[in-house]
Amino acid sequence: MEYTLLSFATLSDFLREVFGLDIPLPIQTYGFFVALAFIVGAFIMTKEYKRKESEGLMCALYHVETVGEKAKPKDLILSFLITFLISYKVVAIIFNYSEFSENAQEFLLSARGSFWGGLICGLAAAAYTWYDKDKNKLAKPKTVIVKQMPHQLAGNLLVITGIFGILGAKLFHNLENFDKFLADPIGELFSFSGLTFFGGLIVGGTAGALYLRKMKISSFHTLDSAAPSIALGYAFGRMGCEISGDGCWGVVNNDPCPSWLPEWAWSYKFPHNVINQGVPIEDCGGQHCHILTEGVYPTSLYETLMMLAIFGILMLIRKKINFPGMLFGIYLTCQGIERLLIEQIRVNNKFNFLGMEVTQAQIIATCLIIAGATVIFLTWKYKDKIKEICKPVEQIPDIKAEIVEKK
Repeated sequence: MEYTLLSFATLSDFLREVFGLDIPLPIQTYGFFVALAFIVGAFIMTKEYKRKESEGLMCALYHVETVGEKAKPKDLILSFLITFLISYKVVAIIFNYSEFSENAQEFLLSARGSFWGGLICGLAAAAYTWYDKDKNKLAKPKTVIVKQMPHQLAGNLLVITGIFGILGAKLFHNLENFDKFLADPIGELFSFSGLTFFGGLIVGGTAGALYLRKMKISSFHTLDSAAPSIALGYAFGRMGCEISGDGCWGVVNNDPCPSWLPEWAWSYKFPHNVINQGVPIEDCGGQHCHILTEGVYPTSLYETLMMLAIFGILMLIRKKINFPGMLFGIYLTCQGIERLLIEQIRVNNKFNFLGMEVTQAQIIATCLIIAGATVIFLTWKYKDKIKEICKPVEQIPDIKAEIVEKK
C-alpha cells in the first residue's frame, strides 16, 4: 500500500473512515486541535499559577468595586447586543444545520441569520441581567476591596492572547503570502486556513503583556508559567496540521526511506488533504479527494515531536530554576532553534534579506534565539534584583473597605 496513514480534513471524515459513522460535523481537524491546545494550555498554566502562589511567588490581586448597584442601561444594552449577535447565527445554524455542515465557513461569514431568534434571546439575556442585579442590589451600594488570585484570571489571559494571537497569525500569513492576498483580499482575510505561529506569538504576546500590566500580575512568573503551555500548544497545532494536511509540509523527498522509519514518517503524500492539493484520488467521494503527486517531508510531524520534547524538558526543569523569566528565555531559544532546523526542509516563501534568500520564519526564529539568550543572560546576571517575593500587604489598596474574596 502506498500510504498507511490517512489525513482527515474534518472530524466527520475521521468518524467515517475509522468507525464507519456518517455524522455531519462542521469541525475541521486543525481547528479541533487548536481548541484542544487552548484547553490543555489553560489547565497547565492554571496549575503553574497555583504552584507559584503556594510558594509565595505570586501575590493575591486586589481591586476596588462598588457592589449592590441596580442594573444600568449600559449593562442591559451590552447584554442584549452580545446575546443577539451570537443567537442571530446560532439559531440559524440549528434550523439550517445540513447546509451549515456542508460549508461552515461560508455560512458563518455570510449575512444569514435569524433576526427573531437573536431578538428573543437578546431580550431574555437583558431581562436576566436586570433580574440578577435586582436580586443582589442593596438599599445603599457599598465599596469593597475584591481579592483575586492570579490563577483565577488565567482564563481571561488565554482568551485575550488567543484572540489577538489568531489575528496576528492571520496578519503575518497574509504578509508572507502577499501575492495571494492581493489576488483575493476578502477571501484570504476571512479564510479559516492560513495561520503563522510566530505572528500569533508576537501579537498575542503583546496583548497579553498589556493585560498583565493592567491587572498588575507578575510578568516574569506568568511568562515562566506560560512557556510549557505554549510549547505544548504548538505541538497540538502541528499535530492538527499533520492530520488535516493543511499545506504545512516539507519539500519533495524521493530519497530512500531508512529501514527504521515507516514510509509515511519519511515521505508522505497527504491523501485527502484539506486544501485539495495534488491529483484526484480514484473512486473517492467527498470534498477532500486529492493526493500529492510526490511524497514530501512530513515536517508538521517532526515539529510535533520536537515541541513535545521541548515541553517535557521545560516541565522537568521548571522547579529547579529560581530566576524569574529564565524558563521563558530557555523556551524562546529552543523554539527558535527548532524552527531554524525545520526550515531547512519546509516549504515556505523566501525573501531577499541583506543579500540572502531567507524565509520570514528564519528571520523571526533567529530573533527568538537572540532574545532567548539575552533573557537567560540578564535573568542570571540580575537574579537578585528581579527575584520576586510576594508581599501581600503592599498590594491592598489604601482605603477603608471590606475585603471580599472572588469565587
